[in-house]
Amino acid sequence: MMLETLLMPFQFGFMQSAFAIALIVSVPTALLSCFLVLKGWALMGDAVSHAVLPGIVLAYVAGLPLILGAFAAGMLTAVATGFLSENSRIKQDTVMGVVFSGMFGLGIVMFVALRTNVHLDHVLFGNMLGVGPADLWTAGVISVCVSLVLVVKWKDLMLYAFDPAQARASGLPVGLLHYGLLAILSLTIVATLSATGLVLAVGLLISPGAIAFLIVRSFGRMLAVSVLVCALAMLGGTYASFFLDSAPAATIILVLTGLFVLAFLRRLHLTRSASRRAATA
Repeated sequence: MMLETLLMPFQFGFMQSAFAIALIVSVPTALLSCFLVLKGWALMGDAVSHAVLPGIVLAYVAGLPLILGAFAAGMLTAVATGFLSENSRIKQDTVMGVVFSGMFGLGIVMFVALRTNVHLDHVLFGNMLGVGPADLWTAGVISVCVSLVLVVKWKDLMLYAFDPAQARASGLPVGLLHYGLLAILSLTIVATLSATGLVLAVGLLISPGAIAFLIVRSFGRMLAVSVLVCALAMLGGTYASFFLDSAPAATIILVLTGLFVLAFLRRLHLTRSASRRAATA
């Protein structure tokens, strides 16, 4: 009887789809989070994830696929942020806050002004329990493309994220890497739309990399650990949400937050232990 209860979530079609989208989305978000953490682009992920809302509304009005509008709005936000920060005295994090809050506000106003049958809660917070074959295919294709690019070019992207000046001196196309990373960020957010939505997507784009950064030293291991952590959190959060009767996306973010706290406490313990050993040596 206990085994039947534990296996109950796997007996429902909507839960099987939720587990599938969780695995699909976990790989590209985890890989990308490592580069965002290394480069200090946490707020960029937040900015792009919020700023795609106007593009979604415009794509709906124009009768285009929503992912096209989301990608276009994400790239516009990223390019505008870079242009404003390079041509003004304002720091980039301030520019990001102004741009993404403005775009998000514009999206809310447009959504209310224009009648659509798109549910705002699904856009903002995702709808993992309602994903269909089209969502799985879209997320799958984007995830494979993004993951392949990140795996093949991870050394170039790592050098650019860690030291852009050294990357330029080494002959790497820094401009291409910059806008390529922004395009990958926008595509990844589009892939997570049906899973976690816009608001919670930033958690998947930051937490796995931050957790891995606290656990391992080398960047190669960081990529592997972040994927493992993200996949386990996605599957575990989705599984737990079934019994807790909670939203899967929010439960996943809570699991990731808990893992981050554990990783931080572990690192703190190791640091203090090393300090005590050094003091007594």
